[in-house]
Amino acid sequence: MKLWDKGYDTDREIERYTVGRDREMDLYLAQDDVLGSMAHITMLQSIGLLDKDELEALLAELRKIYRQAVEGSFTIEEGSEDVHSQVELMLTRKLGETGKKIHSGRSRNDQVLVDLKLFTRRQLRLIVQDVLDLFHALQRQSERYASVLMPGYTHLQVAMPSSFGLWFGAYAESLVDDMTMLLAAWKQTNRNPLGSAAGYGSSFPLNRRMTTELLGFDSMDYNVVYAQMGRGKTERNVAFAMASVAGTVSKLAYDACMFNSQNFNFVRLPKECTTGSSIMPHKKNPDVFELTRAKCNKLQGLPQQIMMIMNNLPSGYFRDLQIIKEIFLPSFQELRDVLAMTTYIVERMEVRTDIIEDSRYDLMFSVEEVNRLAAEGMPFRDAYRKVGMDIEAGRFTPHKDICHTHEGSIGNLCNGEIRQMMDELVAEFSFERTDAALRAFGL
Repeated sequence: MKLWDKGYDTDREIERYTVGRDREMDLYLAQDDVLGSMAHITMLQSIGLLDKDELEALLAELRKIYRQAVEGSFTIEEGSEDVHSQVELMLTRKLGETGKKIHSGRSRNDQVLVDLKLFTRRQLRLIVQDVLDLFHALQRQSERYASVLMPGYTHLQVAMPSSFGLWFGAYAESLVDDMTMLLAAWKQTNRNPLGSAAGYGSSFPLNRRMTTELLGFDSMDYNVVYAQMGRGKTERNVAFAMASVAGTVSKLAYDACMFNSQNFNFVRLPKECTTGSSIMPHKKNPDVFELTRAKCNKLQGLPQQIMMIMNNLPSGYFRDLQIIKEIFLPSFQELRDVLAMTTYIVERMEVRTDIIEDSRYDLMFSVEEVNRLAAEGMPFRDAYRKVGMDIEAGRFTPHKDICHTHEGSIGNLCNGEIRQMMDELVAEFSFERTDAALRAFGL
């Protein structure tokens, strides 16, 4: 069944080409399509386009379809073009003419817009929790190994003393910045496009404020033309937020691979989290982190892919936007898998506590010696020159007892302050509104 059917058949190859992967992609959106329809028909009844009995019958059937979607038993039949067609078909089979009334006052354009907003909002909430799980794992490891020193590097050359408290904690704080991006993505996502129809509104007296409240949105996309222009833009900006998280995890994965190698031997990954070689019996490869790095780099390319699809489109709807779904909808699960694997291994990662006993790292204490001499009254440049000459002459002896006290340093990690920043950000997500919307519909 096609919602736009006019009594003639479309060329089969044209249909295959234009439908593409819509049926497959729309399975991601099934429960969101049902939720959007529940809000829409509730509003239709309030303006006299459905009577109370019709609304109750439709809501009862939609709750059944919603449960099918959540349980994974919902399917889009071969004859249905997309999720919208399938839901309407199922309602019409059960309720006859009443099922045909649910599309009054909307277009597939605003229907898929609200589906995408609801889906993205739901997925962002899961991502927020996954980021929090990794954040807390990193902070726990930062506290556990707060006093264990390791070399810090610049240009991949041994530079100055660092610590595993700093290393783990740095990635935790990076996730705070990523959460800022996720919050911005949430705020843009959590606006209601329903009622914009095909992008030019409707002659029906739609109550868009009502559907905004029913669906738990913070506000609406007010201008109906902009509501349509927002498609692609929302996905791009959400993708940038996801890419920010992926960038943090990719760098962590690179460090973990490098520090796990025999040449560094700073960290030990759980042996059950490594893989072997078909020819070298000694190998314990960090494949999980290598795949994580690749997946994260792929995710960092997502905003550019979306941008290139939507880049030269004027205002109004165009079928180009369909292709965005194919790269956007699966990306959430890919990021969630990455976050889950990273959290699992970070929680079980162990570090070497005797790294600085190795004389290869003695020179990382050179700045400490310069600072010590300067604190005793020697001009800094003279102290720098003296230590440099001692190093060249082979006379340098490191003092490995260091004392860093300023905020964010080895001796003052500020993990509590970083945790407070994260808590304040998470509190700004309006999760309770979205929960209330589901409860109101008995879902």
